[in-house]
Amino acid sequence: MTRVLSGAVLVALAVAIVWFAPPWLFFAFGFFLAVLAVNEVVTLAQASGLAVSKSAAGFAAALVVGTSGVPEMFQIVLMTAMVAVAASNLGAWRGGPGALASVAATLFPALYVGLPIAALVGIRTLSGPRGLFLLMLTVMVSDTSQYYTGRAFGRRPLAPIVSPKKTVEGAIGGAVIGSVLFAVVGIWWLPQLAAPFRAMLGLTIVVLGIVGDLFESMLKRSAGVKDSSALIPGHGGVLDRIDALLFAAPVYYIVLRYV
Repeated sequence: MTRVLSGAVLVALAVAIVWFAPPWLFFAFGFFLAVLAVNEVVTLAQASGLAVSKSAAGFAAALVVGTSGVPEMFQIVLMTAMVAVAASNLGAWRGGPGALASVAATLFPALYVGLPIAALVGIRTLSGPRGLFLLMLTVMVSDTSQYYTGRAFGRRPLAPIVSPKKTVEGAIGGAVIGSVLFAVVGIWWLPQLAAPFRAMLGLTIVVLGIVGDLFESMLKRSAGVKDSSALIPGHGGVLDRIDALLFAAPVYYIVLRYV
């Protein structure tokens, strides 16, 4: 019951923020989401034995999220973040062989969390609430379809070392249902894309979502934890809820902006 109730609250919050929040509030919410997710990534890194500064990682990710309104500044901001992270680790290093791993792990949240959340903000700016919610709905429906298709027909493990419960059959079911939903709903919510391209984009989004889910599972398994945090009752942490979007959002943004 706890999982159902918290899930309903999450869906209601997502719908309200995506559809009704003014741009400044949506950006603020994305920034807040990034802060929580970066904290979880750093916690996973520390649980894996890596020396990572939360303040440096958060600063780098915040710079990247801040480029969501000015994408032309991304290269400058990313270079600034890299220099800041390097300087921070230089001051904190006390000898030993882990300097490279520490610097990489500190910069990683800016790319893994900051860039996709900036893309989500950019998607809403480019195509409005409908374009963004189409992405979110596709990922959610695909994820649910994977679960039920896997339970009904799953036989072959998809990635047994990373996520033993996921199956090839579940992934295929989620890919088919998710991409069909994107192609059909996109007739009204994303009409500027031709039908064949829309179908291909829907499949790409679903596949990227599956990879994103598996990637986060790998990080958690490496750190020896079940969830990225216990923030959301019955659902784990922020990363556990947005892991698929983190891989799908940047590609979707690029298509909307440049194709």
